[in-house]
Amino acid sequence: MTNAVKNRVTTPERKATPLVINGDMNIAQRGTTVTGLGDGDEGYVTVDRFRHTAAASSGRFTSKQTAVDDLDGFQNCLELDCTTADTSIAATELLQIDCRLEGQDMQHFKKGETNAEYITVAFYAKADAAVAYACELHDIDNSRHISKLFTTGTDWTHHVLSFPGDTTGNFGDDANESLRISLILHAGSNFTEGTLASSWASYNDANSAPGIGSFYASTDRSLKITGFQVEAGDYNATTIPPFQYESNGVNLDRCRRYSFVVGGTGDGGAQCVGDYGVAIGSTVCETYVPLQPQMRAAPSMTNSGSLNVSNGSTAQAATAIAINSTVNSRQFAGVRATVASGLSAGTINRIEDVSSGGAVLLLDAEI
Repeated sequence: MTNAVKNRVTTPERKATPLVINGDMNIAQRGTTVTGLGDGDEGYVTVDRFRHTAAASSGRFTSKQTAVDDLDGFQNCLELDCTTADTSIAATELLQIDCRLEGQDMQHFKKGETNAEYITVAFYAKADAAVAYACELHDIDNSRHISKLFTTGTDWTHHVLSFPGDTTGNFGDDANESLRISLILHAGSNFTEGTLASSWASYNDANSAPGIGSFYASTDRSLKITGFQVEAGDYNATTIPPFQYESNGVNLDRCRRYSFVVGGTGDGGAQCVGDYGVAIGSTVCETYVPLQPQMRAAPSMTNSGSLNVSNGSTAQAATAIAINSTVNSRQFAGVRATVASGLSAGTINRIEDVSSGGAVLLLDAEI
């Protein structure tokens, strides 16, 4: 055996793809900056696959995708900035960042079995000050949870949090949410008045985040996160497998399983929505958007901006745009545009952006 073979350094065996999608925060289909958040549950607003879950408070924050200038190997992060402080905390207040995972992707953790695997959560964080926040694992299928505190620093810190395997309750083997990983940044007494759930137990709000500080304590508060990963096994900062990168194209395709944005590219020209459509009577045009890759579930849809229905020579302004549920599926999103009048039944038309006006359709199959 040669010295080269004898001295070869091996690394832990890796999955074919990382469990967490967009952990490097490179994809932000919906937009890169949203302000005035915090008055209710916000959902997915900027960086793909990282959800802002909130109960109403007087605190406000901005969410944005920003460049990383001082952390090797990462170009982008999710940044939260407090813009309105809230130091009078009502019992029901809550702010957390969620990474939500499907049960069918979690089977290798063997949850509910006697040999259940540890779940290790790792991420880089940088804040304005040393503040204690909580990382909670919430088993949605069996209503169980476990939490750990972590303390931010003013430089990038690699937080590696290892949670023991849970021998109670299997994850569902389906496309629904089974594990919710939450970074809890602000919480009222409903979530802090108990004892921190340091071992797996039946879910109890009061035990989710005792001991945390508050992101809303001051308008100086900020938090940056990137390099988010989840591994099966008991790891620490020196033993955890390296962050697993994906190409931008692969990353975007995996994000599109949950959120598919049509339009808004700014590339110029009258961008079309889906394939050519057919006029149904004089006021409705129906088309479909091929979804590749197919989405997690048949999507819902929201839209912004102005659209026309055009036969190539005459355009009618769309007064409404909606999902056509009768032909909507994981593979094709049915889209129905309504105009005031002027269409000829059975004729071919297209639904298009009005002079590259930035119209956007958001097809949503998030968990």
